Amino acid sequence: MSATTTQFGQLPALLLRAPDGAEATITLYGAHLVSWKSVSGTGAAPQERMFMSSLSALDGSRAIRGGVPVIFPQFAERGAGTRHGFARTSTWRVLDSGEQDGAAFAVLGLNQDDLSPQASSAWAYAFELALRVSVRDAGLAMTLELRNTGTHPFPFSAALHTYHLVEDVEAVRIDGVQAETLAITDKLDQVFEDIAGPITFDNGADKLLLQQSGFTDAVVWNPGAADAAALSDMEDEEYRRFVCIEPALLGPLTLQPGGNWRGEYRIAPAAPITQVS
Repeated sequence: MSATTTQFGQLPALLLRAPDGAEATITLYGAHLVSWKSVSGTGAAPQERMFMSSLSALDGSRAIRGGVPVIFPQFAERGAGTRHGFARTSTWRVLDSGEQDGAAFAVLGLNQDDLSPQASSAWAYAFELALRVSVRDAGLAMTLELRNTGTHPFPFSAALHTYHLVEDVEAVRIDGVQAETLAITDKLDQVFEDIAGPITFDNGADKLLLQQSGFTDAVVWNPGAADAAALSDMEDEEYRRFVCIEPALLGPLTLQPGGNWRGEYRIAPAAPITQVS
């Protein structure tokens, strides 16, 4: 089976397994990708690519720390609603799953009827949101689609807040977000607007190519030692083991009634082995 039900902590989840051995685990809480294991060739052992905090809540009581949180309809405090929006703390529905062109995939959906009373009271618009996750070989593809199903326009922002697992954040080098190579030597929380091409992510062990469309911006974040120590859901030294490189639409963008928006994100080796669909 390419998709089976499972548990992650106390959370219901889907386990995707491609024929080549690539895997992904997605919790229904937040449509949150909590694990992605890539494979680099026939017989190769799957390699975990996502960072997860050892102190993260996994019971639905608060947002998950690590993996790929879905940010919608606002980024951080850039709006009147909950920080980073309600999508990452809502329970999504499984719309579809299966296998296509050798890739295992799942599609999860969220609309206004799925929201908690608190989220509904702060968001007065009708919408449909769908996240498609696909894995194959050494590649991951994620597509976030939004439709305004109501009669009023609404502003929104969106991001896929990806926590890339690394051995040592000081070895990380990032190209494609600014004119020169970006290294992380201390706390960093920076927005890069109008990303025109792919981002090359050298994690110190190998290089990945990060490609995005629909998402016009990118955010690079690592809390550094001081901010990590202040986070209750992260061990003090865990900041060394990840960097967030997030495809983002910070806008905000206004979506008209009946309008659609689509954001795509692909991760593959810098010298691709295969294309993920």
